[in-house]
Amino acid sequence: MSREKRNYTVEFKEKAVELSYARGSVVEICRELDIPTSVLSRWRRESDAYGKNSFPGKGNPKLTDEQREIAELKKRLRDAELERDILKKAIAIFS
Repeated sequence: MSREKRNYTVEFKEKAVELSYARGSVVEICRELDIPTSVLSRWRRESDAYGKNSFPGKGNPKLTDEQREIAELKKRLRDAELERDILKKAIAIFS
């Protein structure tokens, strides 16, 4: 019989990762917290790769700080280009 899908909070994931590094035994922590070892191992990998951005929530991509900054700058550029295009059309109408 398969397990029912469980949702874990960000705080729970962070504490589980901290405990696993502090104690060194993934299997022991998984047994205590009643989570699969593959899940905790994935959380550890994500924590190593993304740091504080490891668990962004449903539908939000995991981004490093640099990737997040690039995404914000792209959004600002898109907004500025849209404003520029609107102003060009306005000038053309009033000229």
